Amino acid sequence: MIKQKETAIAIAVIGSFLPPASVVLAATRDEEQVLVTGQQSLNSARSYTTAQHKTANVQTFSGADLRRTGQTNVMAALEQLAPSVSSPVFSGRGGNGFVRTMQLRGLSADQTLILVNGMRRHRSANFNINTGANYTTEPADIGLIPMSAIDHVELITEGASALYGQDAIAGAVNIVLKHTPGQGSFTVQDSGYYKGDGVGVDGAADYAFKIGPHGGFLDVFAQITHTQPANRSGPYGGQLYFAQPNGQPDPRDARLGRNINRAAGTGRTMFESVGMNSIIPITPHTEFYNTSTYGHRDLTTPQFVRTASNNSTVRALHPDGFQPQMSLQENDFQVDTGFRGTALQTWNWNVFTTFGRDDERTGTLNSDNPTFGLNSQTDFYTGSNIATELDSGFKVSHNFHVPFLTRPVNFEAGGDYRHETFQLTAGDYQSWANGGQTVLDGPNKGQKVAAGAAAHAGISPENASTSSRDIYEGHANLDFYVTPKWEWSIGGRVASYSDMNATVETGSISTRYNFTKRWALRASINSGYRPPTLGEKNYFVTLNSPTYASDQLPPNSAAAKALGSSNLKGEYSRSYSIGLDATPIDNLKITANLYHIDINSRITNTTKFGGAAVESILSNMGINGVQYVQYLTNPVNTTTNGGDFSADYTVKIGRWGTLRPNISFSFNDTEISHRRKTPDVLASHGLNSFDKKAENILIRSAPRNRETLGLLWNFRKLSVSIQEERYGGVTFVDAPSLASQYWTKVKPAFITNLEVGYDVLSRWHLAAGANNLFNHYPNKTPVQQQAVWSGAIIYPYNSPYGFFGGYYYVKSSLTF
Repeated sequence: MIKQKETAIAIAVIGSFLPPASVVLAATRDEEQVLVTGQQSLNSARSYTTAQHKTANVQTFSGADLRRTGQTNVMAALEQLAPSVSSPVFSGRGGNGFVRTMQLRGLSADQTLILVNGMRRHRSANFNINTGANYTTEPADIGLIPMSAIDHVELITEGASALYGQDAIAGAVNIVLKHTPGQGSFTVQDSGYYKGDGVGVDGAADYAFKIGPHGGFLDVFAQITHTQPANRSGPYGGQLYFAQPNGQPDPRDARLGRNINRAAGTGRTMFESVGMNSIIPITPHTEFYNTSTYGHRDLTTPQFVRTASNNSTVRALHPDGFQPQMSLQENDFQVDTGFRGTALQTWNWNVFTTFGRDDERTGTLNSDNPTFGLNSQTDFYTGSNIATELDSGFKVSHNFHVPFLTRPVNFEAGGDYRHETFQLTAGDYQSWANGGQTVLDGPNKGQKVAAGAAAHAGISPENASTSSRDIYEGHANLDFYVTPKWEWSIGGRVASYSDMNATVETGSISTRYNFTKRWALRASINSGYRPPTLGEKNYFVTLNSPTYASDQLPPNSAAAKALGSSNLKGEYSRSYSIGLDATPIDNLKITANLYHIDINSRITNTTKFGGAAVESILSNMGINGVQYVQYLTNPVNTTTNGGDFSADYTVKIGRWGTLRPNISFSFNDTEISHRRKTPDVLASHGLNSFDKKAENILIRSAPRNRETLGLLWNFRKLSVSIQEERYGGVTFVDAPSLASQYWTKVKPAFITNLEVGYDVLSRWHLAAGANNLFNHYPNKTPVQQQAVWSGAIIYPYNSPYGFFGGYYYVKSSLTF
């Protein structure tokens, strides 16, 4: 049981404001409009947007702003527009490259709650196990939402844990879909990198049909994207073939060449997504709504090359070595449906059910399992990750008068039940099994070799698992004015987690004082809680690199327990913020925020540790041929201090049209505030469960600061958008054995983005643009780092602006 004094106070205050029945009956009808399809003010149970200019900080980006970036993925577009969002172009090696994720305010991707039309979005089944900005996370995948469907995106920071869910520690992102009948769009875009690779074709369309005479609609949307591979690896620096008996190089060296690395790149991708968003009035006071999406991905990503001289290469099958590929077949869908309306004239209500499922079927292609020798397969099915989430509940809201307050009090409450599952299914027998064969030939003939498909081994039946949990959650929020200018919001949430055997209480208190119509000051105190995901508790994988094998162990497994693991705890947070909203002159909007966030029991991986003692412990547990292991734990508490600022101004310049300059910046610094001691079993062998490498991956994977200066000029049929971005530096750490002096300090960089558009006809718009206009690359990694992977990694792949150079696009858009 986690109990906090401020939560108890918040809930007590909420109770004190509940009105007697006589006050409720006296409430007048105009306190909440009885308008079924309209967006509601305050915290209405019927609203799918977040109230603006209230105690919560909400930053809004229109669909036009998103599309003007030239990005075809909403995550990439949001990263370009919001300095507080970090989402590297390359998410990491292996399965990390399947799904692009985001960090808000430098925190973990799992600490941001994703919503669509105000409803919780289910998690992706993809567990990011390789080092990178999204390390050990399993967040929702908003890249599956077609860009054509989006009306606008809301970025909610302060108060999000009270408004939407306890796990919104960093904040929430609410994607609001289009909802205007009689409007549609069709866009085709061609793009690619300056270097000539990564060429992509994207098509997106939507149209909203009118249903009935009372505001009903059905908006259907779709997007399809095909992208070719891109690669920025360096020349292979290791041994290609065994030397001849006379000591001379094998003559095949020159024939094959050194341009064989592909690991620092993206693979071929085919993505299709369709969906609909609808509201159908049933009675004057009741409506049915439904939002459904389906997405499919078919992609392959290159892994580290295995040359003919590598022990994992069965040379009879791959005489010149091989380039393994990881494949993904993903099917994802979510259905959000319910009824909402008004009752007793002034009460709003909403009953809903959502269900989401993400099924990721993975494979290792063009590979082998050397322990099966000549009988090895070359293509393997390595298993599936499947995640589901069922959420069913209700909300009610009401505005009522309190005699001593000058404005109505808004009351909103609700409860819901969630059932989550996570499943690992076993792969082909050869994908994980040990066939008993040793190295067949060469100087290491007879030597033991790692079992399983080279690059990414399959899940064995022993390590396959099915897990689930039930969550019961209730919340209540009050919004009221103690004076005509002074607003307060108080919220509380209680949630019970069946797998944690815990009931957790969190709360929020926030206030806003409107000095004038142009100046307002905000402040808030929030607490939040994020339990470990089911993937974090149960995920297992064996990674077979060219030089070693490593295991990601479930923290509750016998092997992890033997190495000092304990049951994962949830993350508890407390944050404090103060903010300013101002409109000093007409059309100039200014927002500024300062914040402090404490998070206890951060969930992250241990150091990847190994050695003779570890191998002996693993051998006693029946795990052989593995040199390194790691598991999820709660090693540290962290403190984050930061702030953000944005200013946007629109001005008419006579016959030369309009200018819209904007400036924004964000800064944050996360530090370790408390460390837990290394388990005795590891300390006794001189091992550290959370070393500087692990620390840097946790707190230095996102830039501490980011600045953006933009200008949009509209002149008759012509539009020009230019954006100058400055990214702060990050630290790149990769191989477990690499000394800290060879870590890469990614230097700050300026990136320029440009788009020029022209309205050929009133509804036909052509545009051409470039992101990273001047083709800037990050500084290269030290030669010692490059040598670890034989030249495959020459750029730090956690560079916040990528390492692929300039990117161009041309697009044609029709509206109707």
